[in-house]
Amino acid sequence: MADKTNRTRRWVLLGGCAVVAGGFAIREYRLIPQDYAGGQISVSAAHKRAVSGDILLVDIRTPREWQATGIGEAAHPLDMRRDDFEQALAQLTEGRLDAPVALICARGVRSARLSNRLTEAGFTNIIDVPEGMLGSAAGPGWVRAGLPIQRKEEGTE
Repeated sequence: MADKTNRTRRWVLLGGCAVVAGGFAIREYRLIPQDYAGGQISVSAAHKRAVSGDILLVDIRTPREWQATGIGEAAHPLDMRRDDFEQALAQLTEGRLDAPVALICARGVRSARLSNRLTEAGFTNIIDVPEGMLGSAAGPGWVRAGLPIQRKEEGTE
């Protein structure tokens, strides 16, 4: 009887380990940005070019994230989950699909994925900001770099 109990415990332990390992694998996959063949830019360069008007910097995070950290100076908040995201972006670019648009998210994962999607949709000058607002393997991010932050105004996205 003890042998059967030990085998059952081993299977439960192995199953638990498999679930934990699977959870970590999924988490890591979600934190790894897709490859994006288009342009990339650092947060400091994105800030400089957005302030000067050379690029349209779009913060694609959620309203809750905007409230938590603020939005980078000269960035336009536009929640990537909007059903009409591509149309709203086209409005910001005044219909120019070749306008230089830099996308920033929290850690560069969502911006890379959305950069690919927008390129497939016909936007020809999408630039990824892989550091994001909070930092990634690409760099410290907007907040840690000490770049200026603006608070989100209610009703904007």
